[in-house]
Amino acid sequence: MPNTFIDIQNISFSYDEDNSSDKIFDNFSLKIAKGDFIALIGHNGCGKSTLSKLLNGLYLPQTGNIFVDGMDTKDDNLKYEIRKKLGLVFQNPDNQIVASVVEEDVAFGPENLGLDPLEIRKRVDYALKTVDMYEHRLKAPYNLSGGQKQRVAIAGIIAMQPDCIVLDEPTSMLDPKGCNEVMNTIINLNKTFNITVILITHNMKEAALAKRVIVLDKGRIISDGKPREVFSNVDLLKKFSLSVPQATELAYLLKGYGFNLPDGILDEYECAVAVSQMLEDLKCR
Repeated sequence: MPNTFIDIQNISFSYDEDNSSDKIFDNFSLKIAKGDFIALIGHNGCGKSTLSKLLNGLYLPQTGNIFVDGMDTKDDNLKYEIRKKLGLVFQNPDNQIVASVVEEDVAFGPENLGLDPLEIRKRVDYALKTVDMYEHRLKAPYNLSGGQKQRVAIAGIIAMQPDCIVLDEPTSMLDPKGCNEVMNTIINLNKTFNITVILITHNMKEAALAKRVIVLDKGRIISDGKPREVFSNVDLLKKFSLSVPQATELAYLLKGYGFNLPDGILDEYECAVAVSQMLEDLKCR
C-alpha cells in the first residue's frame, strides 16, 4: 500500500497472557494509508476499542508488531513520538476535558510538549477555529452541549498536530445535532488537512461517510472495502447480525419483493432517486 501510515503485522493480543485461547487478536494484519478515512465497525467485544489502544502503545501486542509512521509501538523510546503522531478521542468527552476554561483545556497537550507560549497560543486558536469553537474559547466546558464538548476534545488533539486521529464512538452519547457537528468536523479534518481518521462506530450512516469500511468479528476482518462495496453485501453483514444504513436496508427489502433497484444505495437521497425511477418505470409498462 503506498504511503502506509499504520502497518499492523501479524499481531496477537490477549488481556490474559496465560490464556492463549482467550485472544482478542491472533495473527492479525492491517495496513492503513496516510490520509485515509476508515470506519471500523463490528459488535461489542470484536476488538475495535482494543485496537485503538494498541495503535498508540497503550497496549502492546504479545506477538507481531505495529508500526506508526515507521515507528514500532514496542520501542519505549518512541512512545512519546508515536502519541504525538496519533491522538485518541474517547466516547465521553468529560473523561478527556481537564481544565475549567475551553482554551486552557485545548492548551493542555501543547503545554505538556514543552512548546513556547506563543506557539501554544497559535495552536490553540488554530485548533478551536478548525472545529468552529473559537467563539466559545473563554467558556467553561460544563456550560457546553455534548457536541460542543466533543469538538473541544477533538481540538485538544488537533493542537498537538497529529497525523492521525482515532475516535472511539465519539457520537454515541450525543443528540442528532451534536452528532452532525462532530461528523462534519471529522470529515473536514480529513478532507481539508489530510489527517488520517479512524472512526470506531456502531452508527452505519456515519460509517457510510468514510472512504473505507472495515468490519471486524472476533478479532478478524470479515469485510474491507469502500462503503458501497461493503454495505452492498447485506446478506454477509446480516449473517454476523450487523446492520446497514437505513436507506440500504429499505432498498434491500424492496429488492427482496422483486422490485428492480440498483446495488450500493447508501443514503436517503440515493434511495429516493432509485424508488422514483422504479415507479416511473412501472408506469411505463
